[in-house]
Amino acid sequence: MSGTRLSAFLKLSKRDLKYDFPSSIVVFLVALPLCLGIAMASGAPLFAGLLTGIIGGLVVASMSKSPLSVSGPAAGLTVIVLGAIEQLGAYETFLLAVVIAGIVQLILGIIKAGMIGNYFPSAVILGMLAAIGITIILKQIPLAFGLSEEHAFELDAGGGIAAFQDTVLSGVNWGATIICFLSLAILIYWPKIKGVNKVPAPLVVVLLGVGLASIFQGSGMQLNQNHFVMIPIVSSFQEFTQLFIFPDFTQILNKDVWIVAFTIAIIASLETLLSIEAIDKIDPFKRVTPTNRELVAQGVGNMTSGFLGGLPLTSVIVRSSANAQAGGRTRQSAMLHGLWLLVALLAIPTLINLIPLSCLAAILLHTGYKLANPSLFKKMLRKGLDQFIPFAATIVAVVFTDLLMGVGIGIVVALFYIIRANMQNAFKMEISNENGEKKVTMTLAEEVSFLNKVPIQQKLYSLPKGVQAIRIDGRFSKFIDKDVIEVLKDFQMNAMSKGIDIELDAITYKKNREVVVQQEQVEV
Repeated sequence: MSGTRLSAFLKLSKRDLKYDFPSSIVVFLVALPLCLGIAMASGAPLFAGLLTGIIGGLVVASMSKSPLSVSGPAAGLTVIVLGAIEQLGAYETFLLAVVIAGIVQLILGIIKAGMIGNYFPSAVILGMLAAIGITIILKQIPLAFGLSEEHAFELDAGGGIAAFQDTVLSGVNWGATIICFLSLAILIYWPKIKGVNKVPAPLVVVLLGVGLASIFQGSGMQLNQNHFVMIPIVSSFQEFTQLFIFPDFTQILNKDVWIVAFTIAIIASLETLLSIEAIDKIDPFKRVTPTNRELVAQGVGNMTSGFLGGLPLTSVIVRSSANAQAGGRTRQSAMLHGLWLLVALLAIPTLINLIPLSCLAAILLHTGYKLANPSLFKKMLRKGLDQFIPFAATIVAVVFTDLLMGVGIGIVVALFYIIRANMQNAFKMEISNENGEKKVTMTLAEEVSFLNKVPIQQKLYSLPKGVQAIRIDGRFSKFIDKDVIEVLKDFQMNAMSKGIDIELDAITYKKNREVVVQQEQVEV
């Protein structure tokens, strides 16, 4: 396939490259320590984390139609991966489960199961984004001050309060602290300086961090080995090929492998769909990602990752958000970030290992603040409590538990307000005086479910005294639950026994209400 045909197939854009190139560097700088940290937390080789990030960029992004989503190893799966490796007894057996999980995701995409992501309330999605921002800030504080890096890489999983545990027992490294705060100042003010702002601020931050770390050597602010990025150094092609691990296909009939595979497939798919929904919301062009195509891309990505020795991958909110905030326009940015990870591994591992973690923490702190900007809280509060409370509940739940649990709690809270609103909007009641006669008209909504039974019943049986005529209008309703009709029929008998004139208009048990209403209108 020629270069022109390949570009057309991938739908690459030279016009957007000036935006995607600098944003890809930002994503690369964010992804590099995350890939390594997640691999370490999962009990897998460090190379597996980098390999998964490379595949997320070069394979998934090339197949996906999401303009801003970035895929890679997800910290939300670390506990599952760590337990699965121990349960299955060998990393090669676990890799087989990853391959099968990819096949399951591929099938889910083909049967169009991606639409499930459309059913998540927007308040919950925005709450998830803000919670991720808060979690990023909390979990980067140890690295920002040169404290213990424990928990610093679990950014996509929630549970940010754990970031503070035991960190006070370690001393602050003032060299790392200075690097972090100067880096934050550059990230905030560098883009506002005309002429030099064409150079990506994160690149300036990295160069500054490397320079200051070198200056601090031999002084009281010297950084130790744990304050730097650490990636494996490959000196030959043979050493590079030896890093790959292949799945053990002899375990294909092992039921535990299939259980792990389906667990990974379901959780990875949910995390991907949630991330896609969230990223589409912060896309300045408001583009909509085809979720079924995304599941197919994720499936192929996981099949590739499992076959070559990588970890399960998903669309990840932190890297995707960094991509959006850095001005990325198309999936070229995600693809390029995968290329930079590969180049870093092969060509400049020694140079990459000179980058202080504190300047990378500054990049993530800046990203976290943008996601949890105070203006978002004010905006949600102005929308009303029915939006703000699910939003706030999601934030608290994600921060104190994890991503999936937090979103689940947020959905439950949101459903409460949805059901309450549905119950309150089932009808409209009007009381009028016609020729000295007090008349009540109840107009039913378009959809009247069994949830509306109690409010309608309470309203009818609490009508003011002196009502002489009642009309219940169901002409505009496409559906009235049979339980509600029973309540209306019973009330009709009760009203007639009291001498009240009552009319039930277009209230019927027949299934096809639209046809019945149309016939009544024709007769009139």
